[in-house]
Amino acid sequence: MSVLFRRKPLSDPDTPKLKRILSVLDLTAIGVAAIIGAGIFSTIGEASAKAGPAVTLVFVIGAIVAGLSALSYAEMASSVPLSGSAYTYTYVVFGEIVAWAVGWMLVLEYAVGNIAVAISWSGYFQALLGSWGIPLPQYLVQDPLSLWREAQQFSATGDITFRPAYEAWQAAPRILGIPIVMNLPALLITAVITLIAYIGIKESRTANNLMVAIKVGAVLLVLGVGAFFVDPERWQNFMPNGFTQTMRSVGAVFFAYIGFDALSTTAEEAQNPKRDLPLAMILSLAICTLLYIGIALVLTGLVPYQELSIPDPLAYVFGKLPLSPTLRQVLTGVIAISAVVAMASVLLVFQIGQPRIWYAMSRDGLLPPALGKVHPRFKTPHVSTILTGLVVAVPLFFSSLHAVVDMTSMGTLMAFAVVSAGVAYLHHAPPPGYAPRFRVPKIPGRWPFLVMLSMSLIWSYHVNPESLAALIDPTRGGEIWRYRILLLLLIPFGYFTVRYNLSLLPMLGMFSALYLIVELGTENWLRLGVWLLVGLVLYFAYGYWHSSLRWGNKQTPPPLNT
Repeated sequence: MSVLFRRKPLSDPDTPKLKRILSVLDLTAIGVAAIIGAGIFSTIGEASAKAGPAVTLVFVIGAIVAGLSALSYAEMASSVPLSGSAYTYTYVVFGEIVAWAVGWMLVLEYAVGNIAVAISWSGYFQALLGSWGIPLPQYLVQDPLSLWREAQQFSATGDITFRPAYEAWQAAPRILGIPIVMNLPALLITAVITLIAYIGIKESRTANNLMVAIKVGAVLLVLGVGAFFVDPERWQNFMPNGFTQTMRSVGAVFFAYIGFDALSTTAEEAQNPKRDLPLAMILSLAICTLLYIGIALVLTGLVPYQELSIPDPLAYVFGKLPLSPTLRQVLTGVIAISAVVAMASVLLVFQIGQPRIWYAMSRDGLLPPALGKVHPRFKTPHVSTILTGLVVAVPLFFSSLHAVVDMTSMGTLMAFAVVSAGVAYLHHAPPPGYAPRFRVPKIPGRWPFLVMLSMSLIWSYHVNPESLAALIDPTRGGEIWRYRILLLLLIPFGYFTVRYNLSLLPMLGMFSALYLIVELGTENWLRLGVWLLVGLVLYFAYGYWHSSLRWGNKQTPPPLNT
């Protein structure tokens, strides 16, 4: 059993083969690119509609919650400056099988997550073309499986809602009788971004910096113009829906901050990873928080907050301003273009991140050696990059957006929880030679945890006196089971926090991630369980036998029959 938990040393003997060219500004731009995607163009509207002007407070709290995990990532990045992100950190702290599970879950965040990003980019690109009077036929903007199902629905029921899908299916060109149906924009952007990631980190850096400059510039333009028309009286009723209802928006807002962890996959390409990675994570979170708060203030100051529950709140708000038609058209065009650019930059960062995780896992012997190869000219993990492109592109033929979003969040939050727990453990029992350049402030967690637990119980009883009784009543079913599972998770971790006086901030980061996982629902837990089961089968079929630690850190282990 102990071989399953064999741990990677803090100082890896392998010499990185990638180009170290990323400065702290480049790394910060990567963080901003990963964080600011569709959230600032759509999610912020939903949050504003639920919380009113208090959405600014929600974003601050969301930043603090995300920051708890970011601090743990920053400490690990400064002590283990290698590619692999949470996978490598877990390998150092908890051992091989836990690291494999985390690496397998990171595939959900990066590769599977990019399927959702590519589909979202396609939607924004279609809207942009439509505003220019260049609509694309439906058979070129939808995956064939979804279009076929909708066409069959029309044939079976005659529901006019599905008539456009039926007509598109019939109108699609055919080769040998097979209709040519695809989400062409999503496939094309995946191919272009994969090519950029393949030809070099320098080119990827240039493209990313340019896209970040465009979308941040667009946000600042919106803020500058909108500030002249803000009505401060709209902020007078700051928390119209009450504190409890406002706090329910924090979970959704938290996901607008996901992406900072992508920085850690580029550790071996950073000029000074121990110094620059922690700084870039904190800077990117701070910059994005300020931009989110600024946009939220402008939106809630321009129109009644109830009107913001729409997919495109920025375009809606600026369409109502007393501006000349030309200026209004320019602003809406800038917003549309920046949304397309924002999604493309997210796609690029994650398309850079996933190959480097596979590269690290291959170097450790847990994946085939081909995935660890570095291109002799471009100095990128080229085989892993091509594989990532295929993993994103192929499912576009049968995937829809809603099917992958929650699974992506599950993988991300599990990685957050494990890394946070790892830092708490390292604070409690640091191994020899553990000297990170950045440290999470070590606050003994015993008494603060007990105080916060007591306050939470009192608050829950105050808000809903029956909630605690329902939690322990075995006859009550339904959604209450989610919180029972959360309680079962919190009891042992809470015990360890009190028993060993564990560091408070990392443990709060772990508790926050576990809570958000519970909120995603049981269906997604089952999917994650199946995903992990498949991953364990692959580990015991290959990784267990080929692990570099099993063969004394040799890059190429002997074949199984020796």
